[in-house]
Amino acid sequence: MTPSDPAPTAIAALDLPPEDRTLSPYTGWTREHWAAVADHLLRSLRPCFSPTRSRVLLPGITSSHGSDSDGLEGFARSFLLYAFRTRGERGADPHGFTEWYRDGLAAGCDPANPERWPLPSAVGQAKVEAASIALGLQLTRPWLWDTLSAKAQGDIVAWLADAPGGWYPDNNWLWFRITVETFLASVGGPHDPGRIAADLATLESYFRTDGWYSDGPLRAFDYYCGWAMQLYPLLWTASDGADRFGASALEPVFRGRLERFLDDHVALIGADGLPVLQGRSLIYRFAAAAPLWMGAITGATDLPAGVLRRGASGMLKAFLDRGAVDQRGLLSVGLFGEWPAMAQSYSGSGSPYWASKGFLGLALPADHEVWTAAEEPLPVERGDVRRLIRPAGWIVSGTVADGVVRLVNHGTDHGLPGEATADSPLYARLGYSSATLPPLTGATVTSPVDNAIGAVDAAGRTTNRSGFEAGAIGDDGVAAFAVSTARTHWVDAGDDAGPDHGSGRTGRVTDGPVLRTASVVRGPWEVRVTRRLPDAGAGAPVLLRASGWPLSGAGPARVADVPDTGMGLLELDGTFAGLFVLTGDARVRSHEERGTSPIGAVTTVAWAEFDGVGVDDVIAVAVHLGRIVPAGAPTVEIVRGSGGGATALVRWADGPVTSVAV
Repeated sequence: MTPSDPAPTAIAALDLPPEDRTLSPYTGWTREHWAAVADHLLRSLRPCFSPTRSRVLLPGITSSHGSDSDGLEGFARSFLLYAFRTRGERGADPHGFTEWYRDGLAAGCDPANPERWPLPSAVGQAKVEAASIALGLQLTRPWLWDTLSAKAQGDIVAWLADAPGGWYPDNNWLWFRITVETFLASVGGPHDPGRIAADLATLESYFRTDGWYSDGPLRAFDYYCGWAMQLYPLLWTASDGADRFGASALEPVFRGRLERFLDDHVALIGADGLPVLQGRSLIYRFAAAAPLWMGAITGATDLPAGVLRRGASGMLKAFLDRGAVDQRGLLSVGLFGEWPAMAQSYSGSGSPYWASKGFLGLALPADHEVWTAAEEPLPVERGDVRRLIRPAGWIVSGTVADGVVRLVNHGTDHGLPGEATADSPLYARLGYSSATLPPLTGATVTSPVDNAIGAVDAAGRTTNRSGFEAGAIGDDGVAAFAVSTARTHWVDAGDDAGPDHGSGRTGRVTDGPVLRTASVVRGPWEVRVTRRLPDAGAGAPVLLRASGWPLSGAGPARVADVPDTGMGLLELDGTFAGLFVLTGDARVRSHEERGTSPIGAVTTVAWAEFDGVGVDDVIAVAVHLGRIVPAGAPTVEIVRGSGGGATALVRWADGPVTSVAV
């Protein structure tokens, strides 16, 4: 499968106002641009509404829950977009959207309507969509809920009341139940205060530190922290009736966490507007802007309003410019253009409208500071960025010279320590960035082809590292460093071939060597040092493969020369990815594959292969990613300790040295 070509005419078809480079010197976009895009998306859905307007049935894939559920999903998720738009206009509705959604709400919950929505007790996905219905009704109460007939209100209450019961997964879904039950309580419907308290307690167990939540008990750090775990809490505390469930006491806690989280979140946005591409559900695209708007709505941030809008507008523009909206005005299942292989099994053609969360800022009126302040630069536009996100085991490195943001990962795998699964491409790689994306299909789902270090078997498969133990993470003032140790393993996934990019695939496991890898990061450079640890009964030499950053485009990357170094690197469309051997002898080659990435038809990755690696041997490579040709690679010296350990001394081109134990 190859990605579809971007559709620039989809943007050209929008009736956008002229750019305002005085108010918005970085993007040119204002609230009027956001409103125009929102209205275009909503109007474009009208041909997809069912006759009773209860379902929005978009063309494309059908989820595992079936088309009835998908029609509800299309309605509920676009209903959020309508709700934000209507609240910000204080009910003004020149396009008549309210009538469409009023009709659909009444019809969807009418038990006598053949197009009624599936009950949440029968179709689990409806529990997710029930939260969007409840939140939208909460935000538009004076203009929608209060105008419904008594029968329609009663039918909606009855349908929503079916949602809180039964099984909920141990993750962000618990906020969906809280949102529904709190709305029901506010309109005199059935609810369970004890269940709300229990859900709040479980959600609290997901909090780690520094403003970060995992999406459940796993090491699941991703954009769900922003568009779910940092979105619903303060929307909930501000909702009618939430005080009876302890919202007033929790609000300052949630505010403090959002404030701290946003300092990290804004650092993950590249100068071109694209966020670091990591984690599941990337088909939600600019939903990643939602926590920026939460900062504006609540004031729970130290970031200037102009930075918040610059980040959000840059993100929306970046995805639109790359074909997120097709010529019909519809959001497709994909990242840039349509690429259905990105979908999870539960995803349908209406799923991408979770991106509606990215329009949360439209709930704020035109005279709000976030719309009237001049745009200010992102962190990566002010200077080089280097920061630690300790809960996730991440090092973030952004470079002002090219606007690229990189994420080096030694703490996230969407699993638990000691588990032996295949590496999830969107969670367990050593590196992610705003300029690259790992291949998502093909051999890579059980044999990582990029940003990995592992042993290679006779069939050419690379070991996985999921279940690794996270080690030290820090910054010595010169560079940042992080360490992890993995019992590497091969996984024969067998029949586990579902299109799911959350946890890694399971199957028959064959142990590989125990590898400890340290990353030392400074600017566009990362030095990766790997030591093979002693392992009882497994000491035979192995072939280790170290892979670099993936470059995806219409064709393969070319091999470029680095002046005055004698080293080579890959270049594609002005982006450079280098992999340079620092210790020992290695065979360096480029790996090429087709149809495995949504951002380009061909993906090229540099590999370095070290043969005969025995116990206590150390290998080291330098990897580079950027849009500027590197001036020179760092070097490394391995110092052996008397107790059998090793220390890597990384010397940077301008002289400073960073040491890290391996």
